[in-house]
Amino acid sequence: MDLELRHLKIIKAIDEAGSLTRAATSLGLAQSALSAQLKRIERALGGPLFDRGRHGASPTPLGELVLDRARVLLPAMRELQEEAVRFANSLEGLPRFRIGGTHGPMLGALVDQLATVHPAASISTYTAWSVEQISEQVASGRLDFALAGTCGESAPPAADQLSWRTVGRDPVFIMLAEDHPLAGEHELELDWLAGERWVNAPGDGCFGDCFYAACSRAGFTPKAMFEMDTGGGVHLVQNGRAVALCRATFPPTPGIVTLPLAGAPLSWRHLIGWHPASKAAGVAPAVLLHARQIHRDAAQRNPWYAKWLAANAQFGTAS
Repeated sequence: MDLELRHLKIIKAIDEAGSLTRAATSLGLAQSALSAQLKRIERALGGPLFDRGRHGASPTPLGELVLDRARVLLPAMRELQEEAVRFANSLEGLPRFRIGGTHGPMLGALVDQLATVHPAASISTYTAWSVEQISEQVASGRLDFALAGTCGESAPPAADQLSWRTVGRDPVFIMLAEDHPLAGEHELELDWLAGERWVNAPGDGCFGDCFYAACSRAGFTPKAMFEMDTGGGVHLVQNGRAVALCRATFPPTPGIVTLPLAGAPLSWRHLIGWHPASKAAGVAPAVLLHARQIHRDAAQRNPWYAKWLAANAQFGTAS
């Protein structure tokens, strides 16, 4: 049997898991199948790679040698694959835009803007709740741009691989039913909402941690948090079932008001990212300008936010 990259991945998975049982689970294999595969690999390499006992599996000296090589070869092969994808994509004629983003109106607005400016362009989109997943797609050359966001000044994902630029920075507003007792206020103290149930969009970033930290500073722990898409969250708010966290650019919606929090304890930074070695990097400055114009227009369409921005110049569209 010739040694293949998939065999190195198996050896690395066993080492990282510390046991065949846990490695089999992570690889989606039956333990018996993984054990049989390991025996074939060990025969091909001339000896046992792991000492297996009650406390798991630990690499033998031969195993350490193979693992040292695997730690070099596997990242190198992944990098080669990513570079090949980017090179192949660069041979395809532009304009072409492949954009990934979380579920939100900015992605649709950017597609609309690009389709207007580049009517002959091929435009495709990819949506996911995971910003990490979207960023990985851009880093590997499968997408050209990522529309993402971070809480406050948190670093974006894949910051060492992608070029990120700020589109705009918004405070996080509170979405209430129009008949909520606090709907007539000009701004809200966070602790006024201590007894409420909350809605927020799902995601893998740090926003949840930022929210709980802000509540802790305000002296309470959130009663409950529903994670769901925007449509479902709006429905709960309209029915008075919950209040919601929302970006300040959220458009006016029947039955709902959006209000700022005093002191803006939570903020959201809209970002766009691309790989600096991709062909898309050549058109990135223009795409960034389009994204900023979209953000500026969205802010002006929300009269509450437009008024708030006039007194809080540190927020709004980046320049």
